[in-house]
Amino acid sequence: MKPRWLEGNRIELLNSGYDYLPALCAAIAGAEHEVFLETYIYAHDDGTAHVTAALCAAAWRGVRVHLLVDGFGARNMQPAAIAELKAAGVRLMFYRKPLLWQPVRGLRRMHRKLAVVDRRVAFAGGINIIDDWNTPDEVPPRFDYAVRIEGPLAAAVRAATRQLWFTVALAALKPRVRRTRALPEPAAAGTVRAALLVRDNLLHRTDIEDAYLNAIRAAQKQILIANSYFLPSMRFYRALRVAALRGVQVTILLQGPSDHPLMKAATQSLYRRLLRAGITLIEYRKSFFHAKVAVVDDVWATVGSSNFDPLSLLLAREANVVIDDHHFAVQLRTSLEAAIADGGMRVTLSGLRRSAWWVRAAQWLAYRLARATVDLVTPAGGRRLL
Repeated sequence: MKPRWLEGNRIELLNSGYDYLPALCAAIAGAEHEVFLETYIYAHDDGTAHVTAALCAAAWRGVRVHLLVDGFGARNMQPAAIAELKAAGVRLMFYRKPLLWQPVRGLRRMHRKLAVVDRRVAFAGGINIIDDWNTPDEVPPRFDYAVRIEGPLAAAVRAATRQLWFTVALAALKPRVRRTRALPEPAAAGTVRAALLVRDNLLHRTDIEDAYLNAIRAAQKQILIANSYFLPSMRFYRALRVAALRGVQVTILLQGPSDHPLMKAATQSLYRRLLRAGITLIEYRKSFFHAKVAVVDDVWATVGSSNFDPLSLLLAREANVVIDDHHFAVQLRTSLEAAIADGGMRVTLSGLRRSAWWVRAAQWLAYRLARATVDLVTPAGGRRLL
């Protein structure tokens, strides 16, 4: 399905939780009617205590606050935080708590990170409700992106969050949940043309991947993709290879330190093939790299929650904003290039040849396991991995 482009938006790039969480709290503090917030992870730490306080304060003053968290990602959400939110009147629901006897169902996650306040300001991106410094093994803070949105696109975010909220409520046998009041259409707030893309398992199965592919096929000079979990489909790889063959500079920025070693090893098993296709690979080694963004020809850009791995592309609910704006695209590219200069390390074929045999074997096994998982959870004739 083609993106539904909306004119007249103001979109601000937010760099990691240092920018996102304060901006989110400020918007919630100004809420008059309603708040919808979706997140995969809702941690209990110093950084996110401010979000909990803002949500509770809004609910106490009569704002209808809706908080949807993933049943797996937020499985360790603290009972004290849940009690505090519910006591204040926050409407809290969990999306699909995993069940041991339904393993495939357990993989269908709500990975979106969306928020909207009063239909006038919205947020989208890859940042969870978690402190950037809350990382395994005391690795330096996460590197990630989100956007703050004003204008007609905020109404599109509200429509998406409301629809999922009532879908989950119905599935949870809560049909009496009252619908929120109608709010006026947001006025134009800027000059940016943008669209919201969602991925689900019904009508929008490939919308995000298709948007990437259309931008890649139209690229003339440069493609810069930054993605923390990268295990693409065959058609995505072919589009990148064809772009590189026609002279487009194709660069993929990947994570160095990883909180999912198995997925990282599976991705590394593809490095030689990607490099031989003329694609530049760079690992971000300074800290955890959690971004899911891209820039094409300093015109097209995307910021969102969707990785390029089987879970995101085949099973999870995801949300990306695509932006057709030169100024924003240049800003995002400049930020990524600064990250590459500060913490990036280029992957080379000569360096890969020096890898120990057992490392290469482990990477091959990780990739085969990923392939087997995809074959298990997708129907015959489904998407092929590279």
